[in-house]
Amino acid sequence: MIYLDNSATTFPKPLPVREAMQQALREFGANPGRSGYGMSMRTTQALYDCRRTAADFFGASGPECVVFQPSCTQSLNLVLKGSLRSGDHVVVSDLEHNAVMRPLTVMADKGISYTVAETFPGDNDATLNSFRKAMQPNTKLVVCTHASNVFGIRLPVERIAALTHQYGAKICVDCAQTAGLVPISVTAGGIDYLCVAGHKGLYGPMGTGLLILRNPQDRLATLTEGGTGTQSRSLLQPDDPPERYEPGTQNVPGILGLRAGIEFVKRKGQQNIFRSEMKKIEYLYDRLAAISQVELYTMPPREPFFVPVLSFNIKGETSENVGEYLAQNGIAVRCGLHCAPLAHEKMGTEEGTVRVSPSVFTRREEIDLLLSRIRGYRLGKNGR
Repeated sequence: MIYLDNSATTFPKPLPVREAMQQALREFGANPGRSGYGMSMRTTQALYDCRRTAADFFGASGPECVVFQPSCTQSLNLVLKGSLRSGDHVVVSDLEHNAVMRPLTVMADKGISYTVAETFPGDNDATLNSFRKAMQPNTKLVVCTHASNVFGIRLPVERIAALTHQYGAKICVDCAQTAGLVPISVTAGGIDYLCVAGHKGLYGPMGTGLLILRNPQDRLATLTEGGTGTQSRSLLQPDDPPERYEPGTQNVPGILGLRAGIEFVKRKGQQNIFRSEMKKIEYLYDRLAAISQVELYTMPPREPFFVPVLSFNIKGETSENVGEYLAQNGIAVRCGLHCAPLAHEKMGTEEGTVRVSPSVFTRREEIDLLLSRIRGYRLGKNGR
């Protein structure tokens, strides 16, 4: 199988990730932070080492700023539901994932409103001005994807963060598609809340995510409460992160696998991975543009305005039919709405697209085979 669905989750996982998870099951089987015997303490230290690695990777002030979550979606929900109150206003981009839009839709019943700011691919000044116009006196939070999971459009989040702070609001950045590809620092970039998917560009296992706090003293209301191994006499959730946001037993094998994934990315180099993947997407775009039956929806993807994610369609065909054809020919892509109907509405692709997203393991020959199958789509379809 040629796997080109890495925006959903990277595959295969690097060998060090698999080995770290196996080691966790062999050597770190005790509940961390709960007891004073050797294996429990070693497990606690292993998790602390992952916090320290992630804090360094994302430019946080310390390990206490790193909160383990089961997904980027959970991190986004924690920020949204933990920081907003009735009467608050939110600004979002027109590229947001349902991990942002569905919580905000539910929260409308609680008196929380939002405005959608238009983005302008390739024109960061216009995008920034659009966010400026969307700000209101009661704007408390700006929630912004770092890059679209459908079209690869990248937003100038550091500039948006500076604008947000001018209005006395905070910013939450969804970097599900950029963590591990694009360097980002919560401290230098002024990102109050950074929501991270562990299983995509960081090459960790599914079921892992992070919330990185710029200011660990910034208290969010909790989504869940329970045992943390600390302050057990109190029936109240602890005030201090990360324990405040991590009730219950943690996913130790997943977290140790995530640390190995971050270390893998560091060894390879984010810029090296990014440039390698971008070259493959640029190559694919340029050749798709020469195929008359293919529809493309963005300008040619180039740095710094895009990340290596590309959507297309074949004229007269549904994305699902194309995806089925490619799957029958051993090529895995993602078709449909990609949990981001707002982005499809923006680009006029309400019926969905075929999405291609490479990884560090994708070879040029695999892109060539994809192109060959697309060129032969009509023949292949008629021959079934």
